[in-house]
Amino acid sequence: MKYIAIDLGLKRIGLAYSAHKDIVTPLPAVIRKNRNQASDEVRKVLKEWEVNTVVIGIPLGGSSEDEMKRRIAHFMNLVDFEGEIFYQDEAGSSKEAEALMKGEIKQIRDGRIDSISAMIILQRYLRASQKTLIPSAI
Repeated sequence: MKYIAIDLGLKRIGLAYSAHKDIVTPLPAVIRKNRNQASDEVRKVLKEWEVNTVVIGIPLGGSSEDEMKRRIAHFMNLVDFEGEIFYQDEAGSSKEAEALMKGEIKQIRDGRIDSISAMIILQRYLRASQKTLIPSAI
């Protein structure tokens, strides 16, 4: 399976990739000018990396969860992705990403933090999905 995680924001869209359950790599973020440009760029990334599954960060359990799912569904319709889409709780992922980057770079809004946040979201998803897998007998 090839995965891309998306940390969908109004200004930047963080992206991270994994083809192995234990290695997740942040990709360059998409700087969002408008939704059509952003969805085109995300579509190109998904095709370039031959992705089967998209994991999207969302604040689960909050009052805005339904509205966020609606916005994400609209965006992914624009992307025209035909693979599987899963939601993963993104709570605290941006703060965790900032903590990982602290002292490494200035807080430049170029999308690096957003893509590291996407990396964290994908790591959480992969950890949770490994717990539900049944080991094969040797």
